[in-house]
Amino acid sequence: MKRREFLRCSGTGIGAGLAALSAAGTAGAQQPAQPAPAQPRPARPSYEFQVDIVEGQCGPHKAGQRIKYPSEKGAICPWLMDSMSGAIRVLEYGGTLPWLYQGTPYEKVIDPEGITTEFIRCPDPTRVIVAKITSRRV
Repeated sequence: MKRREFLRCSGTGIGAGLAALSAAGTAGAQQPAQPAPAQPRPARPSYEFQVDIVEGQCGPHKAGQRIKYPSEKGAICPWLMDSMSGAIRVLEYGGTLPWLYQGTPYEKVIDPEGITTEFIRCPDPTRVIVAKITSRRV
């Protein structure tokens, strides 16, 4: 069988078969049940963040530096931002990370109705930068 002849025969057969299936499927089909209206979600609490460099020095950062997040996010080096992003996500949704660092200079404050802190170390192996992230519910 030649290619054109094959395509003509198979195309007609497929077209007729699909048309028949389509007609049969729509004739006896029932309308799907309408989903229940979505319940409005409660408003998520809003937080503002401040990043303080509490230890160390490198090119873009030095101890005592204060950065507002996210408005001054561009001032944070990519290495430090990458290590902070997980903690910031948790804090944005009102959560806390379980470690407390009791008895160290990095002891955390956890207050779901007020200020919460997290300490993050930069992963750059040539620097020792420690940032304190402070979230405050607004």
